[in-house]
Amino acid sequence: MRSGLCTQYAAVNIHWIDATLLCGYLLGMVAFGMWMGRGTRSSAEFMVGGHSLPWWAVLCSIVATETSTITFLSVPGVAYTGDLAFLQLPLGYILGRWIVSSILLPRYFSGELFTAYEVLDRHFGRIVKRVASLLFIVTRTLGDGFRLFLGAIVLQHVADIDMNTAIIALGIATIIYTFAGGIRAVIWTDFIQFVVYMVGAAIAFGILINSIEGGWGSVTELAHAADGDKLRIFHFDFDLTGTYLFWAGLIGGGVLAIGTHGVDQLMVQRYLSARSQDEAALALRLSGFVVLLQFAFFLLIGTALYAYYIQNPPPEPFAKSDRVFATFIVEKMPVGLLGIVLGALFSAAMSTLSSSLNSSATVLVNDILKPDSDRARLRLAKWLTIAFGVAQIVVGISGQWLESSVIGSVLAIQSFTTGIILGVFALGLAKGKVGTNSALVGLVVGLAVMSAIKFGTPLAWPWFALVGSTITFCTGWVHNKLFQNETSA
Repeated sequence: MRSGLCTQYAAVNIHWIDATLLCGYLLGMVAFGMWMGRGTRSSAEFMVGGHSLPWWAVLCSIVATETSTITFLSVPGVAYTGDLAFLQLPLGYILGRWIVSSILLPRYFSGELFTAYEVLDRHFGRIVKRVASLLFIVTRTLGDGFRLFLGAIVLQHVADIDMNTAIIALGIATIIYTFAGGIRAVIWTDFIQFVVYMVGAAIAFGILINSIEGGWGSVTELAHAADGDKLRIFHFDFDLTGTYLFWAGLIGGGVLAIGTHGVDQLMVQRYLSARSQDEAALALRLSGFVVLLQFAFFLLIGTALYAYYIQNPPPEPFAKSDRVFATFIVEKMPVGLLGIVLGALFSAAMSTLSSSLNSSATVLVNDILKPDSDRARLRLAKWLTIAFGVAQIVVGISGQWLESSVIGSVLAIQSFTTGIILGVFALGLAKGKVGTNSALVGLVVGLAVMSAIKFGTPLAWPWFALVGSTITFCTGWVHNKLFQNETSA
């Protein structure tokens, strides 16, 4: 049976029933992904699934891809230490997705495209496309490596293994089916994982409420009594240094969503896998509302955790809010249910990691290396899947030394480069021809200014995408007006 757990990293002896369920699930996911990817014979099937996937599968894949262990563990931690203000961000996410579906989707379906950055080739040539592609690859490898670390925290607890081994084990499991099946395997496993992690989270939430004396009534009472009211959602202060404020969520979150869901290969690859533009648009628009409901659910889990630990104080304070929900899971889940909930947590981790591996390999093969034959493209994409998996494992191991919340670090990385790439896309869509050199100048200046802002100012990360895209666009536009005789693509 399981022994007590220190709130940090003490090991737990997992019951053989839970261990069997967890191992069976992980092996089942690997086998299912390999089976779904059978018959993948071309790079088009590996990268965009032959444009054959139904909208509801694409919808679940979109949501599952952006629902990593960040959502499962860190979002409850945000509500545990604060209130429900995080819920203001998805309001902007919904707005941004509608803009993407109206303006950018038609361009992605106007030709036989494999990546988002091929659009930049049409406007500016290969150099700009390759720089944007490299930014995507670096950002994905760093951000999803940290996500891998967060997913390994619980595996370390329950399996009595060190953190490095946990990270490697979870990373290898994801690499195997992504290598074998490509995007078709990724999307169908995403669908299964979406169902599993929502069911697992619901089970954990039910047990959590039953563990609180007075149930949900006590949760609301304790939350309202807390300093600042932990059930508060809206904060209308206009403070550029405040992370979870209404205007930061609506405006900053909206621009961020245009970037993450409009010019990020991770999502664009899913749209291109759909049967048609209309089905892709339907999946994208509905996903915003699903994410809103999902965030609300995980935030309420965090509020309930606050009430639980008020009634049952931990032996020592939590070092990081990311570990609050993980600690409850491994301490309080009954035998049999623990294996299911752990499977849910790993589903959240693997859905994002597999998508990242496939997208990074697709971008590097299609936009930068470009082998001559389709067979060579397919073979190279598969081996690069392994290479990116190893790179994320290395980043995940380094994530142990992060001093801040993982969710803040990941979203800051994402916002940092997304805005710059969005600014370059905006230059391509601008009325009037903007030259290649102007786009490159805008990109370089955007990177330099955002680096200074990221490391030298207190500007909150939800504004990064807006500021980065504005600086990149304005710099490129002004340069083009001053030097209109430059060579264009």
